[in-house]
Amino acid sequence: MSKDIFKKCREYHDSKDARAQGFYPYFRRIDDSEGNHVICEGKRKIMIGSNNYLGLAQDPRVIEAACDATRRFGAGCTGSRLLNGTISLHEELESALADFLQRESVLLFSTGFFANQGALTALTEAEDAILCDRENHASIIEGCQTSVARLVPYRHNSAPALRNRLKRLPEDAGKLVVMDGVFSMSGDIADLPSMIEVSKEYGGVMYVDEAHSLGVLGPQGRGTVHHFGVNDDVPIVMGTFSKSLGSMGGFIAGSQEMIEFLKHKARCLIFTAALAPAVVGGVLKALEIMRSEPERIDQLWKNTRKMHEGFKSLGFNIGSTQTPIVPILIGSEARSFTFAQRLFEEGVFATPAIYPAVRYGEAIVRTSFMSTHTEKDLDFILEIFAKLARELGTFDDPVYTQPGRRRNIFDFALQEQDR
Repeated sequence: MSKDIFKKCREYHDSKDARAQGFYPYFRRIDDSEGNHVICEGKRKIMIGSNNYLGLAQDPRVIEAACDATRRFGAGCTGSRLLNGTISLHEELESALADFLQRESVLLFSTGFFANQGALTALTEAEDAILCDRENHASIIEGCQTSVARLVPYRHNSAPALRNRLKRLPEDAGKLVVMDGVFSMSGDIADLPSMIEVSKEYGGVMYVDEAHSLGVLGPQGRGTVHHFGVNDDVPIVMGTFSKSLGSMGGFIAGSQEMIEFLKHKARCLIFTAALAPAVVGGVLKALEIMRSEPERIDQLWKNTRKMHEGFKSLGFNIGSTQTPIVPILIGSEARSFTFAQRLFEEGVFATPAIYPAVRYGEAIVRTSFMSTHTEKDLDFILEIFAKLARELGTFDDPVYTQPGRRRNIFDFALQEQDR
């Protein structure tokens, strides 16, 4: 008798149980969006759960540019970039990004997930190794696991741990060192100077995912690589349009030779439809605005500093964040769900993150802030958090400052001597 592949579906009750208990926090339906606010269940909520760092997703100029592109090219490209899906706007955006990032060439992908998966699988071979930070985004992890190369995880943001891993690899192996520029859950900034120094020592090639740093760090928002002034030391840069640029899609930036290779070898590019004209037109305008209005980034950092200080003063543990991503460390999954639900009831939209997005037993309520949040918005948010601190507590547990005690997604591959 054949195995019943749907048995696991029938036996899955986690989401149903959470709904039954009244605190299921995901797939909340948004009926309308008004800048920093959304309408859910007929009520207005302040959004602090998005990655719309510069508020450009709702900018009228971006929306009009998307409409113009749709009127000119239609609703979709209905084909892959390779065959019949490349339009002039794709090449205009690639050229604009290459100029902005000071790179020879750029290649667009339909999603940031595809950009990481496509590049990591196409650029590596069976005798290579991909050295991957343990807190990298799921798209990087998926790309590593899809690749035929050996996956070598190393302790989060640790140059000594990276060195320990590199020195054990064969001297003639290809070594790709991949990391987020800003880590999406913790808000940490990658220690690129130290990582580059170690990587060079052992012949490693640097690959930096700028998804959460584009529009946030560096001159004009060029990202972590430019923030540290190491553009010449990082041959591969990946980025997305679904954060600061307010839309969707992704890209790989680097040498002309590498981009030409990816155009013909990255299966995530070749076998999926091209980015819709509306997306590309909107992103082009968002990039233009980001470059011409640096005050947006200045305001983003003003808001970020206010919220870092505000949460700390209320007694919340926000970990080691250095960016507009501010994790509120809770601990248990159930408590994080309860906290997020109470926020929602009080008019604040934020979501919990649980294992494997974060370490096991270190669930958070992930908050992130925008340049367009007003003082009134931020004061209200802190007021609600203060109320919930009195009601539920801050869950400030010393366990959060003792790394290495809990599982994470990479523990199957870790060895004790690497700690």
